[in-house]
Amino acid sequence: MELETLVKGLEIEKINGSLDKDIVGICYNSRETKEKYLFVAIEGFKTDGHKYIEDAIKRGATAIIVEKDVEILDEDITLIKVKDSRASLSKVSSNFYDSPSKNMEMIGITGTNGKTTITYLVQSILECADRKTGIIGTIGSVINGELKKTENTTPESLVIQKYLHDMHREKIEYCVMEVSSHSLDLKRVMDCNFDVGIFTNLSRDHLDYHETIENYFNAKLKLFYMTSKCNIINIDDFYGQKIVKKISSIDTPILTYGIRESSDIYATNIEYHSRGVDFVLNTPKGSIDINLNIPGEFSIYNSLAAASCGYFYGIELETIKNGLEAVKGVKGRFELVPTDRDFTVIIDFAHTPDGLEKVLTAIEKFREGRIVVVFGAGGNRDKTKRPIMGETVGKYADFLIVTSDNPRYEEPEEIIDDVVEGVKKVNANYIKIVDRKEAIEYAIKNAKPKDIILLAGKGHETYTIIKDNIIPFDERQIVLDTLKKLDN
Repeated sequence: MELETLVKGLEIEKINGSLDKDIVGICYNSRETKEKYLFVAIEGFKTDGHKYIEDAIKRGATAIIVEKDVEILDEDITLIKVKDSRASLSKVSSNFYDSPSKNMEMIGITGTNGKTTITYLVQSILECADRKTGIIGTIGSVINGELKKTENTTPESLVIQKYLHDMHREKIEYCVMEVSSHSLDLKRVMDCNFDVGIFTNLSRDHLDYHETIENYFNAKLKLFYMTSKCNIINIDDFYGQKIVKKISSIDTPILTYGIRESSDIYATNIEYHSRGVDFVLNTPKGSIDINLNIPGEFSIYNSLAAASCGYFYGIELETIKNGLEAVKGVKGRFELVPTDRDFTVIIDFAHTPDGLEKVLTAIEKFREGRIVVVFGAGGNRDKTKRPIMGETVGKYADFLIVTSDNPRYEEPEEIIDDVVEGVKKVNANYIKIVDRKEAIEYAIKNAKPKDIILLAGKGHETYTIIKDNIIPFDERQIVLDTLKKLDN
């Protein structure tokens, strides 16, 4: 693509060199640069792309976008200074891939908890209605049934546009995307043309980055000013109510869902059981019985969000029902590990006080024996939530095993001590085991009949992060290996 075409729409402050050159690729990591590439220098959390311009040129970059004053002596290199490199990466990526989000229905889902499950529920409903659907989210991106791993909940803008381009090429009609607060704040999705926005809930998380809950909320809020057709909001959530008030003056229609507050889409006749939850789905066009295969009140909310999306797109209630009931579970989200024992093991991604409370209250509704929780807190993340996590789990669990969870550059023992501060507040029965594998083995070896063992925090992850090392760590396999050892 011609560089002149590629940079259309950028806030350019200065250009040195010719725009009359062919660009065959874009990158923001100098190590990925090839001949005739455009390199976009972005200042990141760990390093600054401006430091790697020379490396990008050596590898073949013929054009560079910067937001800082940089001198390049090679006259064959085109240097473009812009106001904002991140915004520019989003724009040139969209231009390079011919604005793929304009060619499909874009559904963005944001909130603290529930995003991943809702993406799969929405996909199931749409595909039951014979509408070809792709996903971009935490577990990875799904295109034609193929899962592609991604580093973040919402990838960098270049990756998003590439995946959307691939979806369009495969004639995918709908893209369901998890939209994180980071992605909204860091302009990763600014050139995605969202048709529908879904808000799940908001509770304490990511304050290491956002600093305050209001900043976190305002980042999420941005999505609902980017949509063109409908905003779907959990009206039972305090921040959902705030969103409705703030966006009520814009033209985009609002659909609300809930259980307690008056809403457009709502659930009644709720019955909880260990296999899932049954309820009546009520919409302006009628009601239908739902037999959901995922337990807990949070699963009702996730289903209502997905059903609201299906309702907006004119899908029949029977098809919505079939789509919801077809989902047997999502990896790492209230996932039951087959143990063939008289106790149950559940793996869940819950890693915030609110997320833990939702999972534990769901378990409380059907438990017959003890609730045993193996959990920790991530390193180099919001420290203030650690004692709250400990206190929350201590209120609901009969026995706590406080352990490590992606310590990164912090000492695992110090993180555990922060969590235990909250555990002690409620005088909960606990033990500290730093090694997470040993903690899981301890829980299983000491399990009693009818116990429910919750392994919280890692969910779908099959690794642990210690400093710069990403070490394989599959909790499912650890559980199965431990059971095998017990048999021998």
